[in-house]
Amino acid sequence: MLEHLAASYESYMTRIAARQQVVSSNIANADTPGYKTKDVDFASEFALQMNGGKPNVIEVSGLASKNDGNNVNLDREARLLAENDLKFNIASKLAHGDLQTIKNAIDSGTGTS
Repeated sequence: MLEHLAASYESYMTRIAARQQVVSSNIANADTPGYKTKDVDFASEFALQMNGGKPNVIEVSGLASKNDGNNVNLDREARLLAENDLKFNIASKLAHGDLQTIKNAIDSGTGTS
């Protein structure tokens, strides 16, 4: 049970970390001519998560391009960083809570507190 729980949180946090890396790369390339914004395809991520696959990085379509062909929107990227931070913090707190519940169950079963 504990292994499954840990694996689920690890997989979710791996995908969050992958998105963080992609968004950071987008920001770093905001002034690179011709650079196209990338993102992690979360639509297919849930299926991949079940199979343990690596996060799928895709080029984002529908964004306005500058004259040099670059389409990085720093406001969008900042929003994604904030979303990622929130998701990571929530997952961390959930994992901590689940582990605390398991610890409490073990402690109450052994008669210690």
